[in-house]
Amino acid sequence: MTTRAQTLPRPGATFGVGSLPHRSLTQALEFVWNSTDIPTIPSLPRRSPMEGMIAQALVGIEGVSVGQYASISVDVSAIDVDHFITTDLNSEAYGAFAAFLNTFDKYNNGAKKVKWQFVGPVTLGVALVRIGIDPSIAFPLALQAVSSHVRELENEVARVCGDIKQIIVLDEPSMTEALEPGFHIGVEEVIDLISGALSVVDEGNISGLHCCGHVDWGAVLATGANVISVPVPSTSDESQMAEMLVAASRISDHLSHGGRIAWGAIRTDGPIAVSDERSWKALMESMCALVRAGVDPLDLRRMSYVTPACGLGTHSEAVADRVFSNVRSVATKVAEQATASRLTLGS
Repeated sequence: MTTRAQTLPRPGATFGVGSLPHRSLTQALEFVWNSTDIPTIPSLPRRSPMEGMIAQALVGIEGVSVGQYASISVDVSAIDVDHFITTDLNSEAYGAFAAFLNTFDKYNNGAKKVKWQFVGPVTLGVALVRIGIDPSIAFPLALQAVSSHVRELENEVARVCGDIKQIIVLDEPSMTEALEPGFHIGVEEVIDLISGALSVVDEGNISGLHCCGHVDWGAVLATGANVISVPVPSTSDESQMAEMLVAASRISDHLSHGGRIAWGAIRTDGPIAVSDERSWKALMESMCALVRAGVDPLDLRRMSYVTPACGLGTHSEAVADRVFSNVRSVATKVAEQATASRLTLGS
């Protein structure tokens, strides 16, 4: 019989978030297979602007055209929310995705999981509104596009990689904006859109939601994502910690029912730290605060991943190396703490 402990991820297992700065497909593939515990299918917008997350999602939508440099034009009269949306893996938009799958057998070192991300329907809907589509059409169309692409990409990964478990994360940088008063749609519809897109993920895989901005923990948890991918609260912003602690009981429920948190431990939105010291301190302060608020310490460590806070597409390859070195260092400490906790508590 398989026990719950046998199905848990390794404490502090690592994966990538967002885009990478590499221009070479070969170098990017070597990087993703060697930098994290769980290989992450890369997106490389510097190699091609078509690999930007909005451009990827727009490919195949009738009435929307994406130019060579990811410029967007729209024929509103040709848009049909119910029109079948195709996912063309031969498109330049999926160059790195296809290359990962084409070389899977070459690089695979016995991986049990693979992670990949796709833009979420709220962020895509915002992009569609900005190019002139009415919100009443833009957001349903965004949900249709994201759901169609995610379903097709998931099937393609399964076809090539067999029964490997997929961690499929929707990237929603616009979620913070969407929860503010005056947004195009209400908060409940925002949550419903994300939940609807997550629902297409096969039950044998793991759904996730990444939000790299200001985190509304209640709203993020309400989407039903298996993995919540969020930045570690800043030690210099007491409000971030307070908002996390308000949701402590819901975080506890999330973890106790098999949910995970992917902690964005290494900040990527400013100067990149040379060491992991400050990042480790911030993560431990957050974890300790949650434990004091009633979250089980073993669940918290066992059900945590460690990642960069956001993508690295605007940085250099050298910075990417340093960030992932720090990610691995923090992850090792999380794993060591989990082992120490088991010994101490006799579990």
